[in-house]
Parts: sequence; structure tokens; C-alpha cells
Amino acid sequence: MEERSLNNVSFSAKLKRFPQLTILIAFIALFLVFAFATDTFLTPGNMMNVFRQAAPNLIVAIGMTFVLILGEIDLSVGSVACMSGILAGGFMVNQGMPWVLGMVCGIALGTLMGFINGILVAKVKMPSFIATLAMMSTARGIALVYTGGYPVSGIPDEALNIGRGYVGELPIPVIIMLVIVVLAWILLSRTKFGRYVYATGSNSECARLSGVKIGTIKILVFTLCGLFASITGFVMAMRLGSGQPTMADGLEMDAITMAVLGGTSLSGGRGFMLGTIIGCMFMTVLSNGFNIIGVSSFWQQVLTGIILVAAVCMYGRMNKGKV
Repeated sequence: MEERSLNNVSFSAKLKRFPQLTILIAFIALFLVFAFATDTFLTPGNMMNVFRQAAPNLIVAIGMTFVLILGEIDLSVGSVACMSGILAGGFMVNQGMPWVLGMVCGIALGTLMGFINGILVAKVKMPSFIATLAMMSTARGIALVYTGGYPVSGIPDEALNIGRGYVGELPIPVIIMLVIVVLAWILLSRTKFGRYVYATGSNSECARLSGVKIGTIKILVFTLCGLFASITGFVMAMRLGSGQPTMADGLEMDAITMAVLGGTSLSGGRGFMLGTIIGCMFMTVLSNGFNIIGVSSFWQQVLTGIILVAAVCMYGRMNKGKV
């Protein structure tokens, strides 16, 4: 009896140290369920489709992970992604820019929105919930004003290749995702900047007294989140073949869910790049499997909300109420 108790304590301690283990087990179980439930899930074509679907979601979820570790939140990533993708495509079609220049300008403007979020939070001392909520409305409004509510079509094939093309057997969006994952992991885990992000999220006052310029860190993190959201928007627009005014609607909810599922704390100071990757793959496989078996997208939204609540409750209990 005593030995069993010790084993339970040991497993509980492992979960607290590696919260990604819980979602990894759930992901493996989900994967096996869909593998046995349908013959088409494990086909090479569908597996590649899963990675293509995961690519833009993971890119924006990585940016959200940085923000959540900081102890803040960014509700504008979906609108910024939409605005960036639309403007990039519009610059190519309506302003006649070369596709590379149009891409750079669209991504730069989305990154600027992230920078403005950082200024509002760090310098104006506005709560990130309010600042990014306002930016969510602003960015989506810019996209609608620019397009008049109509899709931007006629994007050059060279640009569309970013969302639809391949390098060997790998889709280009997956390659972009892998590059960003590696760079973000190095930045968060192997640099002074990453340590400062964790320190600021854990205790901003202690970090300030230790010499960390927390205002600069916040501005950089929100700018980085805006950059990742902009890249996501461009990839999504190029994959769709047009800039859609409703593109990336609800993306902020998905990004938060993926990060929290991976063990990132909503209170700040804790987050795991590997966990966000697993959380993203869990949500992507869930959506893909449900689409195959014919579950309505409306019910998928309901389930996303339930999963987010369940993840917050689970990690809160594991960490004595701190989520």
C-alpha cells in the first residue's frame, strides 16, 4: 500500500515537472482512435495535409506562447494575420508591387501592429487584454476598409507557391514552420532574452530590480507575436489563393488553446515550446479526424472551448490553483 502511494507521488511529481506528458499521452490516444476509426486517416496524403494545416496554426501559437509566458495576452493575432495577408496580396494586385516587396510590406505592417500593442502595454500601462482587444477591432477594420468586404484575387503564382508549393516532398509552409520553431526554441531556451521573458512573467518587480528592462522585453515580445501572426496570415492567404476578409477568424482562441494545452501558464512565468507543438498537433489532428468522420465545424468550436477550460482546470490543480 505504501509502495503504491510512493509510486503515485512519483508520477504526480513527473506531471508537475513535465506537464507536456499529459497532453502527449492524450495526443497519442487521440491519434490511435482516429487511426482505427477510419481507413483514410493514416494515408500519406492525409498525414501531409495534417502538417500543412498545423503549419500556420503553430507559427501563431509560438508567438502566443511568448506573450503568455510574459504574463500577458494577445487577442489581436487573428485580425493581424487577416490584415497582413490581405494587404500583402492587395499590394501585389492593386498597387502592382513585385510579390516579394508586397509580402515584406504586408508582414512589416502586421509586425508594426504588434509593436503598437507592446507600446500600449509597456509605456501607456494599458492592460494587454484591452490593448489587444482594441487592436483586434482596428486590424480587422483596416482589412475590411481596404477590400470593401470583397476578397483580393489575382495574386501572382510566384506568391501563391509559398502557400501551395513544395520543396522535394515537403510543403513550403511546413518548412517555414520548422524554421520558425527552431529559431523560437533557441530564442526562448538558449538566449538572455528568453531568460528575461521568463523572469518578467514570473515576477516583473524582481526582474526590474535585477536590471531587466521589462518595458523593452514586453515591446519585443508583442512585436515578435505580431511578426509571427503576420507570417501566418501571409501563408494562409497564399494557400487560399486570395485575401479573404473573414480569414483567420477565431485564430486567437486556437492559439491560446494550443499554448495552454502544452502547459503554458496564463499567469506567466511558465511555458514550453515542445508543449505548444504537441498542443498544436493535438488540436490539428482533432479537427482533421472530425472532418473525416463528418463532425460539424460548429461542434468543433464548442469542443475547443471545453478543451481550453479542461486544460486550465487540470494545470491549475497540478500547480495548486496557479494557471
